[in-house]
Amino acid sequence: MTGSTGFVGSHLVRHLAGAGWTIAALARSTVAHGDVPVAARFGYGGATQDVCRAVKEFRPDVVFHLASLFLVQHGAEDVEALIDSNVLLGTQLLEGMRLANVTALVNAGTGWQSFRGPGYEPANLYAATKQAFEDIVAYYVSAAGLRCITLRLFDSYGPGDKRRKLLRLMLDALRTGVELDMSPGDQVIDLAHVDDVCRAFIRAGEMLLQQREPGAAVYAVSGGERRSLREVAAVLEKAAGKTLPLRFGARPHREREVMVPWNGPALPGWEPKVSLLEGFKRLLQKERSL
Repeated sequence: MTGSTGFVGSHLVRHLAGAGWTIAALARSTVAHGDVPVAARFGYGGATQDVCRAVKEFRPDVVFHLASLFLVQHGAEDVEALIDSNVLLGTQLLEGMRLANVTALVNAGTGWQSFRGPGYEPANLYAATKQAFEDIVAYYVSAAGLRCITLRLFDSYGPGDKRRKLLRLMLDALRTGVELDMSPGDQVIDLAHVDDVCRAFIRAGEMLLQQREPGAAVYAVSGGERRSLREVAAVLEKAAGKTLPLRFGARPHREREVMVPWNGPALPGWEPKVSLLEGFKRLLQKERSL
C-alpha cells in the first residue's frame, strides 16, 4: 500500500493487520514508519523502477493507494509536487501492477472532484489531479484488465490526527480558550470517523477479491451525518460540555468553498457506525489522556 505513514493510511494498516492481512508499504525512504505494523517496507525515491520492483517482489492481492499531497489552495511552487504525488506516483504504481499482473486497486479520491452538483468540476487543483489519475486508471482497465474501486472521501477525523484542519483548530480553541475566527458556518460538512473510513477500504478490497471482470467503480464514503459547520461545532460543544470560543462570520468563506458535498453512490455492504457525537466523545477522551 501507499500512504501508510499518513493519518488514514496508518490507521488502515492497523485495521488490515487486525483483520489478518499481510501488508507491504511503499514510502519515500526518508519517511519513518514508526510502529506501523507492516511485513515489508519498500523505499520510493521517485523512480518508476522502485515501484515496479516493489510490486513484483511482494505481488499483492490488492493494492491500497492512499498516498497524496493535499492542498486546499496552491501556489505556482506547488504544481510539480501535486503532479508528482497525485498523478505520477499513481501511474508508476499502475505500471508496476501491469508488469506484475496484479489487477486489484483500491484508490482514494476526493468528494471535491464535484465542486457544484453531481458532475465533474474540481474545487481546486488537488481535486483535478485526483481526477487525472482516475482518467489514467481507465486506460489500465482497458489495456491491463485492472479492477479498481475509488473511494471518494470528504473529511475524516479520529485519534492521532495532527493535520491542521478545521476540527483540530476547534479542539485547540476548546483547550486554550483563545477565540477562533470562523466563516459564517453555513457550509455543509461531512465528517467520517477514521475507523469507519478504514472499514470502507477493507470492504472495497474484499469486493475486488470477489470481482473477476475488469472495471472501475466510484463510491462515496460519507459519515452519514451531513451538518452545517455551525451544527458540527454544536455537536462538539455537546460532547465537551462547554462552549467553544468561535467567532462565526469573522472571516469570509475561502475562495471556491464547497458549500454542499457531492452526493455519490454508497459503497455496497458498508455503512458508517460511529456517530458524530460518539466520535467526538472518543476523540476528547483521547485528547485528555495525552
